[in-house]
Amino acid sequence: MQEQKVRKKKSRIGEIWRQLKKNKIAVISLWVIVFVVLVAIFAPLLAPYSYEQQDRTDPFASPSIKHLLGTDKMGRDVFSRLIWGSRQSLQIGAVSTAISAIAGIILGAIAGYYGGWLDNLLMRLLDIYQSIPMFLLCVTFAAVLGPSLRNAVIAIGISMVPGFARLMRASILSIREMEYVEAARSINASNGRIIRKHIIPNAISPLIVSITMGVGSSALAGAGLSFIGLGVQPPIPEWGGMISDARSIMRAHGELAMYPGICVIITVLAFNLLGDGLRDALDPRLKN
Repeated sequence: MQEQKVRKKKSRIGEIWRQLKKNKIAVISLWVIVFVVLVAIFAPLLAPYSYEQQDRTDPFASPSIKHLLGTDKMGRDVFSRLIWGSRQSLQIGAVSTAISAIAGIILGAIAGYYGGWLDNLLMRLLDIYQSIPMFLLCVTFAAVLGPSLRNAVIAIGISMVPGFARLMRASILSIREMEYVEAARSINASNGRIIRKHIIPNAISPLIVSITMGVGSSALAGAGLSFIGLGVQPPIPEWGGMISDARSIMRAHGELAMYPGICVIITVLAFNLLGDGLRDALDPRLKN
């Protein structure tokens, strides 16, 4: 029985991969994400300099063999800081999305499965919560908690909960009356076990797409918080913070803002395009 489940799971993953491979843009986006992740993991090996290392005698240096993308106003190697900055941006995107997804899945599962007054209460609270723009919530929470990487992750994670909760609830409403759920009830399985073993695994597919896109949105929000001084604090590099550092000298040295801006754009776009590809791969109506 266990072996059959494993084979079925592998077959499902293989089918998703076959569908995903048909979307060339999604596959390219996946490789871009893999590349960025590897750069972040191996930053100490790939970066030619430490992100704090300064050459006071050579600020605003032009690109050269010594400094591939030049140096900033403090003589720090821009290329090295971009590599180190990928760590912070991906960490914000991945961890904050994980926080919001876990909280949203729990709230959405409870609201969708039990229904009634509990569903109405949770959804009305989320309506109020979601009426405030996400980035404004991020700024508010980050300002209250204080500027730091950890607090930025928490602020973004809390702000994105309603979207995941609503999506999970919608998925559960469509499957909570299915035969396998009724069968689990008929053998007196507890509500917690039904939600954990039968409801969530079968309702998770739409959330995979949302989670993928959420990583990009979270990374963008993290860059925004760092830009206004509420995210990662200097001297630790983060792409949004690097743009903020360059804004006062943008007319004379616009490339210092352009490089991290391009990194943000490419990374966020890759996650969004991969999410589009996964949505098509997980849609049974598009299989042939």
